[in-house]
Amino acid sequence: MFTGIVEEVGRIKRMDRRGEKIEIEVAAEKVMEGTIIGDSIATNGVCLTVTRITEVGFTADMMTVTAKKSGLDQMTPGSKVNLERALLPTTRMGGHILQGHVDTRGKLTSIEPNEGGYLMMIEVAPEYFPYYVPQGSVGLNGVSLTLAKAGKTSFSVSLIPETLRSTNLGDLKVGDEITVEFDIVGKYILRQQEFKEESKSIDMNFLRQHGF
Repeated sequence: MFTGIVEEVGRIKRMDRRGEKIEIEVAAEKVMEGTIIGDSIATNGVCLTVTRITEVGFTADMMTVTAKKSGLDQMTPGSKVNLERALLPTTRMGGHILQGHVDTRGKLTSIEPNEGGYLMMIEVAPEYFPYYVPQGSVGLNGVSLTLAKAGKTSFSVSLIPETLRSTNLGDLKVGDEITVEFDIVGKYILRQQEFKEESKSIDMNFLRQHGF
């Protein structure tokens, strides 16, 4: 579990594709403190398990379907990635709960100055509209952000200059893709509602509607 508070911006050192699996090596410093094989590190919002400690950072394996869904398949040596180690019980919960399980890839459609900060607009498929609400939380490239506005096919988030400086969000340009993870609490609520709809009790109206 993660909080979306980026600890460090690392760089992709290499990506070796081996059939349906990709081995990724990331150059990093801060997140390597105390890290051992088997630990989890959110890499641009994707939960990866450390398979090896290297001289410059760590390696991890991921399936090609995960790489494609998250956009990590577009990364090349030198690409910047946001890094965060898994949450400890003693860590301050500065962001919100993130699992490192990316839901989709969004597209940056605009970024404009706004009251001392910036307003970033992200376009997503209409099917994701129920998953985000104004003043709710969302993870973008593994960064915990607050939604400002919500539309049918897009939403905006507010950023302070420090967030742009200390993460790879500051390098994005209009048209770039970004990983999106919606709030797990909202997803569970929606699933419960779907379950209730599927398990409606049988009554006289139900029987009449079905020809009894």
